[in-house]
Amino acid sequence: MGDMPVVRTAAALLRASHLPPTLAVTAFAAAYAWGVGAPAGLAARVALAVLAGQLSVGWSNDWIDAARDRAVARPDKPVATGAITTGTVRAAALVAALACVVLSFLLGTAPGAVHVVAVASAWAYNAWLKSTPWSWAPYALSFGLLPSVATLALDDPCVAPATTTLAAALLGVGAHLANVLPDLEDDAATGVVGLPHRLGRRRTTVAAVALLLTAAALVVLSMPGGPTPAGLVALGAAAGLAASAAWVAARRPERRYPFLAAIGVAAVAVGVLVATG
Repeated sequence: MGDMPVVRTAAALLRASHLPPTLAVTAFAAAYAWGVGAPAGLAARVALAVLAGQLSVGWSNDWIDAARDRAVARPDKPVATGAITTGTVRAAALVAALACVVLSFLLGTAPGAVHVVAVASAWAYNAWLKSTPWSWAPYALSFGLLPSVATLALDDPCVAPATTTLAAALLGVGAHLANVLPDLEDDAATGVVGLPHRLGRRRTTVAAVALLLTAAALVVLSMPGGPTPAGLVALGAAAGLAASAAWVAARRPERRYPFLAAIGVAAVAVGVLVATG
């Protein structure tokens, strides 16, 4: 029985880490690293660095937003429900951030610096930029830099291709727009007025779908030798996911499916990138 508080705290920390996107971004980074030629050990080290960074971002979000989440009684936020204290989440975020810095620079100076900038950009979103018209910028920067963390860690380091960087940035911004859709009213009530809030629900939905589809099309159409039948099938799958996200966003605005669909589009894009090396 004495272990139960520890178990409950650990479970609450996992929920506060924004686990689905955290694991998705980590898996995408590892898969891309492997796809561009990183040995399994290096791909695993990339994954650990990215995981630490994503955990720090998720926990810092719940730490910084604790008062706002309590004000609107967010049932999906453990700090708001009292399942965990703000201090515990703050400590976890800081420890994860320190681990992220160490693990990032173990990849090398260049990939370490790039990844730390990407994570710092995400922290800047949590701390300030989410309430400004520039709320999209940290997503563009952080996701756009992520592929280069893997390519710069290779024995023959290089910056990721421009098309890959642009596609990743577009996926990041599209995911941002899709993720905010269910929370537009709660955010506005607590003073968070980013780009999606200024655009409104309809234009945000359209922009999210357009960005996600553009990113997927960019990946498929820039394949060496041109798009393959498999690539076109992948693009069709991405289009289906984007369309379903728009449908759900219009009819069930409280649902988080559009964000999950955005992760699905990203998975399709990463799959194509890995398949083409």
